[in-house]
Amino acid sequence: MAEVRLVDVSIRDGNQCLWSATGLATPQIVQVAPLLERVGYHALDYISSTFMGVAVRTHQEDPWERIRRTRSAAPTTHLQFIGTGFRFISWEEASQDLMQLIYDRLVMAGISRFIVLDPMHDVAAMRRSAAMVRRAGAPEVMGALTFTLSPVHDDAFYAGIARTIGEDPNFDRAYIKDPTGMLDPERARTLIPAVKTALGGKPLELHSHCTIGLSQITYPRAPELGVDVLHVAPGPLANGSSLPDAQRVVANLRELGHTVDIDDRALGLVADYFCDLAAAEGLPVGTPQDYDAAFLRHQVAGGVLTTTRRQLREVGLEDRFAQVIEEVPRVRAELGYPIMVTPFPQMVCTQALYNVLGAERYENVPDEVIRYVLARFGRPTSPVDPEVQDKILSRPRARELEAEPPPPTVAQLRRRFPGAGDEELILRATMPGNQVDAMRAAGPARSHYNPKLRPVLGLLEELSRRPALFDLDVERSGMRLRLRRRGAEGDDAEEASAV
Repeated sequence: MAEVRLVDVSIRDGNQCLWSATGLATPQIVQVAPLLERVGYHALDYISSTFMGVAVRTHQEDPWERIRRTRSAAPTTHLQFIGTGFRFISWEEASQDLMQLIYDRLVMAGISRFIVLDPMHDVAAMRRSAAMVRRAGAPEVMGALTFTLSPVHDDAFYAGIARTIGEDPNFDRAYIKDPTGMLDPERARTLIPAVKTALGGKPLELHSHCTIGLSQITYPRAPELGVDVLHVAPGPLANGSSLPDAQRVVANLRELGHTVDIDDRALGLVADYFCDLAAAEGLPVGTPQDYDAAFLRHQVAGGVLTTTRRQLREVGLEDRFAQVIEEVPRVRAELGYPIMVTPFPQMVCTQALYNVLGAERYENVPDEVIRYVLARFGRPTSPVDPEVQDKILSRPRARELEAEPPPPTVAQLRRRFPGAGDEELILRATMPGNQVDAMRAAGPARSHYNPKLRPVLGLLEELSRRPALFDLDVERSGMRLRLRRRGAEGDDAEEASAV
């Protein structure tokens, strides 16, 4: 029997899957961080460049300050950053010296664990990124093996990448990242031992989503196959398209004789906190998913399917939806079997849509698909179909995109944004300036959040919009709240007292 450690995904991946990456602001994260620290997780799946952009764009909050405040609240648990080595926030390519500056600043802010993920499994690119992260001073670096189903992605393919990770001193460990939740127990019985053996003794982790209900039955068997760490989510941020429920995973592992050394009471309090937050903010709760055999064929997650159907409905062609979904596997094969995680499902589905609606296939090709074939997102895992490649690259737009200038260097960016510090420079280089301006104008994020106060705060906000109401007394369970508005002869501030 094994000793199993856990990684919590509530702040980043669970939030992204169930709350559109916008459900958590800085005060909500900082409030729960001490509880997450007490649970005894190996790490918190904390942030990505996309989440840093969301903090600025949606919440007008400084993501660098968010990291520092969380690190102060949870000083000993790893805070994890996941990213590729070629971009930050924007999907536009970033220069290598900018990426080095980004890694340097992330480590200085408090990120202590990095996941190096290349969307094409370009091993050389992964090794370059790992070396940059190590130069920045990161204590722990993990390589990602992103799982998918295709004729290319067999056990030998993943074992080959794991062998490189095992031999490279810049990698400390690896994980099987299953973003679409397609790893079933049968495939796990061959894949996990092959990867574990190739790692040469380095720890192996498993991160598998609940999209079609397979991860819940794969997780209990994973430790006996060689997995050392499982990634889980608490309470309302589990299940759905997120990851397995932490409390259920712990119970199942212990039932099978494994050891999970965590603080169960703290874990329960974390789940309670997110339940209260979901209720206060009107956020959805993850529920177990039904098995969908068709998903294994098209591998398109629910959000992208919904968007595609909506686009067809808007132009009166919803009856063509089934044809588009039938076209998806064909397009994916022709493009070299990209892994169906953002942005590749959007690219594949858009191209499938154009192929079905056009007079001929690849008559219309979006810019992002052209950039993909130009290897702007990395070298495709399998070669693009030669005929399709010729169709795409022979068009004038492909020549225009191929002639795009290289990404700006840090020196060029400093000339473009004079006076900006490193952290502000990184944001301005990768985001619209008006969004960064709005963040700076908003000032520091609030320092406290209590979801149980939400009804009272909502009441006070509503009362403030009713100037005719002068006095209010609320009594409940031994608590009395008195709100009294001063008359016109005094200043118009409000007085409140609680007993």
